[in-house]
Amino acid sequence: MTLLFELRDGGVRFGPVQALAVCNLHIKAGERLALVGANGSGKSTLLRTLHGLQPLSSGELQADAAARQAMLFQRPYMLRASVLHNVALGLWLRGAPWRDARAQAMAALDRVGLAPLAARPAKSLSGGQQQRVALARAWACKPQVLLLDEPTASLDPSAKREVERLMAEFANDGMTLIFSSHNLGQVKRLASRVIYLENGELVADKSVDDFFTGALPAAATAFLKGEMV
Repeated sequence: MTLLFELRDGGVRFGPVQALAVCNLHIKAGERLALVGANGSGKSTLLRTLHGLQPLSSGELQADAAARQAMLFQRPYMLRASVLHNVALGLWLRGAPWRDARAQAMAALDRVGLAPLAARPAKSLSGGQQQRVALARAWACKPQVLLLDEPTASLDPSAKREVERLMAEFANDGMTLIFSSHNLGQVKRLASRVIYLENGELVADKSVDDFFTGALPAAATAFLKGEMV
């Protein structure tokens, strides 16, 4: 499989705080990689670093420049515009004629089940619907890699299931998923590989089966027990 990311001795520091510490990581195309760990463990920093939003303080990151990326945040930003225009604008900014951008945006909204709401103000939608708009906005750009930071953390159970369904469908279509999550059931359902972070350090890197059934470092074991209570 194509190597998408290679992080060598990667570190990120915010003043006196070491947010990411000497991280070595390889990610290949087609993987479904979940990042788990307590708040402040470095999950969001790692995602933002891989996406190019956060520069390294030390080490080196090599990314496949030909692989298009998109990133979703826990609370997606919605413009004061219609649902359709929230999706179309990104395509237009990438160079698509406005008519084509609108058509592609409508196809993306149909893909996530929101075409009937295309004319609604995006800010009037529920949290789950806004997250699906964000997924449509990402999918419309046809990324090979989708990075997601706690994509269902603030959603109700029904909305979580819908977002998970879309993530699974995107992965089945060949998209590489890299996502952070506190929901271990979600990790079991969606991931093929799990990384456990603690205090900015990559403590465990396992297949999903090995992570939940095999031997783990003590810190990861304690985290699993606490999260599953």
